[in-house]
Amino acid sequence: QVQLVESGGGLVQAGGSLRLSCAASGSIVSINVMGWFRQSPGKKREFVAAITRDGSTNYADSVKVRFTISRDNTNNTVNLQMNSLKVEDTAVYYCSWGVGVLRAWRNIYWGQGTQVTVSS
Repeated sequence: QVQLVESGGGLVQAGGSLRLSCAASGSIVSINVMGWFRQSPGKKREFVAAITRDGSTNYADSVKVRFTISRDNTNNTVNLQMNSLKVEDTAVYYCSWGVGVLRAWRNIYWGQGTQVTVSS
C-alpha cells in the first residue's frame, strides 16, 4: 500500500511563495506520473501540474510560469514551488500519483491534502 504525505501549506500574502512537498512510502514501482490538484470551497477539484519519471511536465494555464513541479526519484518526493501567489490560488492542494502518459493519466493514490491560503 502506498501512502502520500503532503507538507508545506500555510498562509501567505499575495505575491509571496510557498513550496509544497509530497513524500511517498510503500511500493511505487508501477507509478510513472505524479501531480498536484487543488480544490476551493464550492468548486470541483482541478488539475494544477504533473510530472513524469523522465521529468516531462504539464501545467494548468492558470499556474504556468508561476508554479514549478519537480521530483526526486531517489527519495520518492514530488515538489510544487509556487511563486507570485494570488488570492485565487487559495485551496486545499492534493498530491496524486498514478499511471499513464503526461496528459492522460489515471489517479491511483491521493494524499490527505494541505491548505494553502493567500491573503490580499
